[in-house]
Amino acid sequence: MSIATCVRHAQLGDLVGLLNAQQAAKVDVVAPASALSASDGLLQLSGVEPILDERGFTLVDGLYRPTAAADAHLGSKLKIPVGYLKWLREQSRTDLYDANVNGLLHGPDDPRLTPTGDERSFLLRLFTSGVPDEPGILRAVLSDRYGIIDNLDVLTAVLEGIRQADADVSVRACDLTESSMHCKVYSPKVRALAPSFLSNYRSPFANPELEAERRHAAGELQRWRPVAAGEGRGYRAGSEPVVFAGFRFSNSEIGHHAVTLKPELMVQICGNGLTLPMFAYTKRHIGDRLEVGGTWSQDTYRKRLAVITAETRDKVAEWLSPQFLAARVTELERHAATPVTHPERSIEVVSKKLGFTEDERFGILRHFIAGGQLTAAGIANAVTSYSQTVPDADRADSLDDLALQAMSLV
Repeated sequence: MSIATCVRHAQLGDLVGLLNAQQAAKVDVVAPASALSASDGLLQLSGVEPILDERGFTLVDGLYRPTAAADAHLGSKLKIPVGYLKWLREQSRTDLYDANVNGLLHGPDDPRLTPTGDERSFLLRLFTSGVPDEPGILRAVLSDRYGIIDNLDVLTAVLEGIRQADADVSVRACDLTESSMHCKVYSPKVRALAPSFLSNYRSPFANPELEAERRHAAGELQRWRPVAAGEGRGYRAGSEPVVFAGFRFSNSEIGHHAVTLKPELMVQICGNGLTLPMFAYTKRHIGDRLEVGGTWSQDTYRKRLAVITAETRDKVAEWLSPQFLAARVTELERHAATPVTHPERSIEVVSKKLGFTEDERFGILRHFIAGGQLTAAGIANAVTSYSQTVPDADRADSLDDLALQAMSLV
């Protein structure tokens, strides 16, 4: 059985189906370093007690194929340069991979040397394969103090918070990567005009090449946002300069991010999402230390989810209000019309200051030209439209967080 780990631009139903499939294959175990070893580039678990839960007994011992994130975790925990481990995989040097990992987990084989085996225990997040002799997936190697909050439960808690806030919203797009879940929500009834921010702006996706790149980023589950038809997307340049109030929520099951809620403004014309990270709410994944074979308190877990629900309810009431939207649009409009007379030079400077790659700089320039706005707002819109074509949803989310900074640098 192959467990899908990534999806881009999915609908809510697609995401729920994928998360349910992952939940059925998910196993978490705290194991000592002595129970771990590398074998031909895979991680071997030996001597770990089976897991007993509502699904019955699940055997844990066996082989697991590390994801790139899990390799990064191993490298960090064992002080092996992550780039080196990645290079060993690219070169198919699993012999060296095994030697490095096993040597640091268990100490040297040479009896003349002092044993220096690792005495720590790690939280391992796994997907079982469900097929005899087929390796599972090692998703993460984490501290035994990591406080697990799963994607499906975060999704449920946030949707419950929205219900409690009695907000009329649509989940317009969902992304899932090996490390994170991202969902975008907007309110079709809370809208405002942003004439300066969207002056002369046209959808870059009227360009068939850019639209093809956006579709390519979505892969097989491309069903582009249903809000397009319902809200009249695709207007000619200069018409309906509308932004909607919205927010995003994200979570990582493997230690890359906290649970995060942050407001965003969604542009009607092309679905750009301008996030406002300065208002973000985050909840870190920190828990009590777990002993080998220990279990997590369900009461504690439910309380953590209740906090997320309550925060969502309060943030939705604040962020999806006409007053909040009007204040943010007013702030945007102050700097939006600053002219950009030398686009290539301006975007080069912005890219260097914000750490964009050369490919990202070129892509943002293409979207800037296609968008038709020779202003600071045009750069912000270019960043958020380009991000829709980026296959890596984690990087796309980071780009959207930088759009306001990009505009302020002009």
